[in-house]
Amino acid sequence: MLHLSLNFQAHLTLQKTQSYCYRRPLISASFALETGVQGLSSPPNSSVLWVDQSKERIRKLLNEVDYSVSAYDTAWVAMVPDPHSSQAPLFPKCLNWLLDSQLHDGSWSLPHHHPLLLKDVLSSTLACVLALKTWGIGEEHIKKGVRFIELNFALAYEECQFSPVGFDIIFPGMLDHARDLSLGFQLEPKLLNDLLHKRDMELGRIRESHSKKSEAFLAYVSEGLLKLQNWDMAMKFQRKNGSLFNSPSATAAAAINVRNPSCLNYLYSVIDKFGPAVPAVYPLDIYARLCLVDNLEKMGISQYFTNEIQCVLDDTYRCWLQGEEDIFAETSHCALAFRLLRKHGYDISSDPLIGILEDESASSYCCNGSWNEVNALVEVYQASQMAVHENESALEKQNLLSKHLLRQHIFNGCDSKGFPNQIFQQVEYLLKFPSPLILPRVEIRKNIEHYNVDSGRILKTLYRSSNFGNEDLLRLAVRDFNHCQLIHRNELEEIERWYTQNRLHELKFTRHKAIYGFFSAAATIFSPELYEARMSWAKNCVLTTVTDDFFDVGGSEEELRNLIDLLERWDVNISSDYCSDISSDCCSENVQIVFSALRSTISETGEKASILQGRNVTSHTKEIWLELFYGFFREFEWTRDKTVPTLDEYMANGYVSFALGPILFPAIYLRGPKLSEEVARHPEMRSLYKHVSTCGRLLNDMRGFERERKEGKLNSVTLRLSPDGTVSEAAAIEEVKLLIENERRRLLRLVVQKDGSVVPRACKDMFWNLSRILHQFYFNNDGFTSEVEMVDLVKAIIHKPIPLEDFE
Repeated sequence: MLHLSLNFQAHLTLQKTQSYCYRRPLISASFALETGVQGLSSPPNSSVLWVDQSKERIRKLLNEVDYSVSAYDTAWVAMVPDPHSSQAPLFPKCLNWLLDSQLHDGSWSLPHHHPLLLKDVLSSTLACVLALKTWGIGEEHIKKGVRFIELNFALAYEECQFSPVGFDIIFPGMLDHARDLSLGFQLEPKLLNDLLHKRDMELGRIRESHSKKSEAFLAYVSEGLLKLQNWDMAMKFQRKNGSLFNSPSATAAAAINVRNPSCLNYLYSVIDKFGPAVPAVYPLDIYARLCLVDNLEKMGISQYFTNEIQCVLDDTYRCWLQGEEDIFAETSHCALAFRLLRKHGYDISSDPLIGILEDESASSYCCNGSWNEVNALVEVYQASQMAVHENESALEKQNLLSKHLLRQHIFNGCDSKGFPNQIFQQVEYLLKFPSPLILPRVEIRKNIEHYNVDSGRILKTLYRSSNFGNEDLLRLAVRDFNHCQLIHRNELEEIERWYTQNRLHELKFTRHKAIYGFFSAAATIFSPELYEARMSWAKNCVLTTVTDDFFDVGGSEEELRNLIDLLERWDVNISSDYCSDISSDCCSENVQIVFSALRSTISETGEKASILQGRNVTSHTKEIWLELFYGFFREFEWTRDKTVPTLDEYMANGYVSFALGPILFPAIYLRGPKLSEEVARHPEMRSLYKHVSTCGRLLNDMRGFERERKEGKLNSVTLRLSPDGTVSEAAAIEEVKLLIENERRRLLRLVVQKDGSVVPRACKDMFWNLSRILHQFYFNNDGFTSEVEMVDLVKAIIHKPIPLEDFE
């Protein structure tokens, strides 16, 4: 996950001061007790109580969005005159709030100002001073505010300071207004003139473009223009709720200058909801709730909030169908809604999203601020990965464009404009490992490590919401991750004992990768209650590797035929006590070891799965293994006879011989829910299996074709090469890459499809997550030969808890 937020770390320790300030949720010593990290454990009763309370607080946020208060926007609302008496404020309680909320240094803002956020503090303080001066109250407050601005005025021209959206227009505009109100600022004349000149140059540049984007931006910063504003143009951007861009400050400026009744109605609605102190943006409900849903899923704890998440998605879907502005007026909102709705199987078109992206006035691209642009680009990039239909070339184009623009931001070093480096590290990781191409558990750990409870977002001023970042979510995610990891470590020991008890370590020809088999299971089926499915996955992953090696290099033709014969006959008399004597039915000790492990595992998992399914599924598992062995032997014959199959023949056999069937189907049976014989053998199930297996086969061939060519083996890359050189190696690889993407998209389409689908979503997710495993394993090389990266991943998922100090 990328959680794009301003991570100011300890510098932005926001302790609660006055009614609008937010304290940084420090991680207490009890955090270690509650999460179980560093070998500590919590008293059972207190731990359960804390978990229940945290879940309840998160549930509340899924239903009711948390808004922070903006002194800047409250000041502008306070300046609105009563329509019946221009000499009196319409919202006098806002003025009272300003009088009560000034900080000791004379500023209005969040306390303990971050050194790079002083432009925001200057802007908020100047707006508050203007509001008080407008109505002739708070003389001492005004003096203190003016003094703060005078002492820090030079920072307004500092390039290293982070600029709120529109600061270069709004702040000089407010200074002009201060002059009209006869506020006696003692400012450095050169700096003031430079600031005004910069404003005029910026306005000239924007107005010369004559674009919708420029008009939207000027409307958004209306309070900085006032008399200079073309109000007829600005009011074209008024929304159905009466606001300009859901911004109380811009709407207040419009209410002051054009006395628009709808603007006043919007301001009344904000005051009715929040009282005398208003937020920086309202409404934000759909987006904020979706952000929380997204974070819950990306941090691996969505299973605790299934009903609440369903309600959020249903509400969003209804708003999508009704064309609500809360979704379609903001690029980032629309992109996030599209991604989550499509991910959860809602049948929606990508056309509305494409329409917004192609509209120059889309507000996320009008804010003229790097953070907002990066945030929108990230949402678009992630949404464009949900292209599932053949006719969504426009979405594919947006994927390439957003990726290119994100890379440009990184290349240009946007952190020099006030961005923490962490944000760009997250963008780099997202570009390197797109979510569809990374292991679920690996992604969850990365998302937890990147999650920031102190997330702040800047528009015209800094605003915060617990829906974007909160300690409860982080604590719960770390606790859940470490709890699962402890269980997985114990299970790994069980797998290693099983490996030894079945004498698989005695086989000299095979790759001893039991830990990788379990790793792929733990990284995918990680919930503690899915123990049986996880163990089946791990054991069968080991056995498919062993048998693949046996057919590939370890067995003679006699041994291979013998192994197939034993599986076909099944009820044969072989030694079960692992004595040194070889059964008369086995032609070698290797065959006996392999078949004995195979039969005992199939029988064990089949018996457990049959109980859960309420019918015999062992016979189906045997069929899957036999299909695999027939595919293995066919490839053996091609090599033996030096036969070159056609590409179609190779792929028809290759997706089966990639050996995912024996891993997937028993685990699906053990994972649940119940599947009838008809569903288990339905063409949809077969299509899911074929798409993920084909994707895996092509990935394997693309990464390993040079090695296999040296060994005299065929694969889908070498079969595409023409003897006359008309199809080059590079062209063949590009063709395979395109096929991989097509298979991945077809698989995703089946996974998210609801209408006409007979396979339960929980089962389909197994296929999708396996696809993510394959991309992770074959990212740089053959998954079983890229040792260093795999070892690091295994440590991160199974052996290394998430430490407390990561978040301090």
